[in-house]
Amino acid sequence: MKQWARLLKRDALALWIAARDSRTPWHAKLAAGAVAAYALSPIDLIPDFIPILGYLDDLIIVPLGILLVVKLIPGPLMAEYRTIAANQAKQTSYGGMIAILAIWIGGAVALLWWLWPGALF
Repeated sequence: MKQWARLLKRDALALWIAARDSRTPWHAKLAAGAVAAYALSPIDLIPDFIPILGYLDDLIIVPLGILLVVKLIPGPLMAEYRTIAANQAKQTSYGGMIAILAIWIGGAVALLWWLWPGALF
């Protein structure tokens, strides 16, 4: 299980590298950036303290996202990105953190607006 988690972390970092490399096709670059930002973000879309659902993204969503994006990147390039990622230190995506926070804040504002019409404006 630890080895699987290490490989996922390496692939998430490899996708972040792929998203910034000019040799990566544009569609793969967009998808790689989105998946890597979410995977490397210190904040989850579904917080881990929520029973069962909290770990759903860690166990299903992130691995599936990585798997799909890896298929969009040419094999030799992905192998190169994985090698670079294996040699780099731990990375954190603050852009991903900001995106997740924006989703949570937007959801809270929408809920507040729905529950108390006219309370916001």
